[in-house]
Amino acid sequence: MIHYFSSDIGGIEIPPLFTYPFHYTPHPLTLRAASEVQTYLKTRADWAEEISHGKMFGVLIIRTPENRIGFLAAFSGNLAGSNLHEYFVPPVYDLLQPDDFFKKEETAISAINHKVSEIKNSPLYKLLKEQCKSAHETAEQQLTAARKALKEAKKLRDEKRKATSDPKLLQTLINESQFQKAEFKRLERRLKEEVAQKDEDLNVWEVEISRMKQERKNRSAALQMKLFKHFKMLNAFGGTKDLCEIFAETRQGIPPAGAGECALPKLLQYAYLNHLKPLAMGEFWWGESPKEEIRHHGQFYPSCKSKCEPILKHMLVGLPIEKNPLEENIHHATPLTIIYEDEWLVVIEKPAGMLSTPGKGELDSIHQRLQERYPQATGPLLVHRLDMATSGLLLAGKTKEIHAQLQDLFESRQIRKVYTAILDGIPEVSKGCINLPLCPNPDDRPRQMVSYEHGKKAITFYTVLATKGNASLVQFDLQTGRTHQIRVHAAHPNGLNCPIKGDTLYGKPADRLYLHASEIEFTHPVTGKSICLKSTVPFGLK
Repeated sequence: MIHYFSSDIGGIEIPPLFTYPFHYTPHPLTLRAASEVQTYLKTRADWAEEISHGKMFGVLIIRTPENRIGFLAAFSGNLAGSNLHEYFVPPVYDLLQPDDFFKKEETAISAINHKVSEIKNSPLYKLLKEQCKSAHETAEQQLTAARKALKEAKKLRDEKRKATSDPKLLQTLINESQFQKAEFKRLERRLKEEVAQKDEDLNVWEVEISRMKQERKNRSAALQMKLFKHFKMLNAFGGTKDLCEIFAETRQGIPPAGAGECALPKLLQYAYLNHLKPLAMGEFWWGESPKEEIRHHGQFYPSCKSKCEPILKHMLVGLPIEKNPLEENIHHATPLTIIYEDEWLVVIEKPAGMLSTPGKGELDSIHQRLQERYPQATGPLLVHRLDMATSGLLLAGKTKEIHAQLQDLFESRQIRKVYTAILDGIPEVSKGCINLPLCPNPDDRPRQMVSYEHGKKAITFYTVLATKGNASLVQFDLQTGRTHQIRVHAAHPNGLNCPIKGDTLYGKPADRLYLHASEIEFTHPVTGKSICLKSTVPFGLK
């Protein structure tokens, strides 16, 4: 499973620390290894159709006990219906073994599915369902007609009562009313009994279907937990934990489906089992992008959060690892830049790499800086936020009342926000509107995804200002303010299909995220004057 580089790597420095997998720039050796894997994939015509739809692959740079540098390769999930392929490391646990408990129990669960399907497609079940439906409809039709007849009869009796004072006739009308009501009750009772009988005949089958579905659910859950216990994950110190133990320490409590089957856990497991020292890693996407998530062919991506973060937290114990660059307090000495200020509000220019509001750890933030600068302020101060990697204009209110008024302006879309960005690529249309609903990716926060089922409305207008080579300078005008809206709309295949330069979540790493909040325009909540503020964009096309 160990591959040695086909070209000389003597001039490439060996990484002193292992890659931080959730935010990284691929090491030159990682790029070289990925290139060799991609060359191999191109030779596999038998896989071409499957992998063209998209799959994540990974490489791990290793040092052998003989002090040789090489690499391992892996894929996430399975490939061509198998977990075992000679070029790639094996899975941590092969759940596709034909004689294994998993396949046997999976076959039994599939048999339950088949039985449920058999019942639902049987002529008798379909007949009973149709009879039941027809009985309900017929009963409702007859009762509706009877209610209408009662109402019309009552109307005629009321007219007769008004036209007579004859006691005998009035008593006759009372008797007629009582008889008709009694007849309706008898009809209602008879129809209810007929419908109940049809429901009871069908319910015998429905109860059996529900029982089998519950059995299927219980057996599937038990099978998953049994499977997770067979994934015994190692770390660099030789410590072992199964997936149930690992996820018991997390908020979610139980492992999600597919846990332990991603590329990096496979790679680390194989390295530890074979006394290979991990030096660097990288995971890249190969093939078309999924419809909802953003994955570009050939690009590297950080390890996923929901499945891999708890596992890697254990597996990386004992390895010297790079620091998370997002936890470096690079702006501890950066002065706060004020663009506009009066007695009610202030507009600040946030540098790239600084938090808008406090997060985990002890990183500085604009919010903290404002609290220090305005200790007498009564409001929450910041009216909106910018991503940590985004630079540009931020609006804050100095009092609780002004803050609330400015937030109302945001919510009613009376504050215009303009952003400027450099994109990796040139949009096909130089001006237009992107309308893609967004929501958080539940399996990989903080990434966002396009979802027409769960997403919230997100609209972005854009204009290409200039192009050079394969890059473009673009202005974005937001109509809504969803998390990562511009970043996703720029990178998504149904958006511009051109990620923002330096976007480590949706594109390629660079020295920074080339996105800047360059303009903000609003009506001052106190003076009523129009305020339009612009910030010099700190980058351009070169």
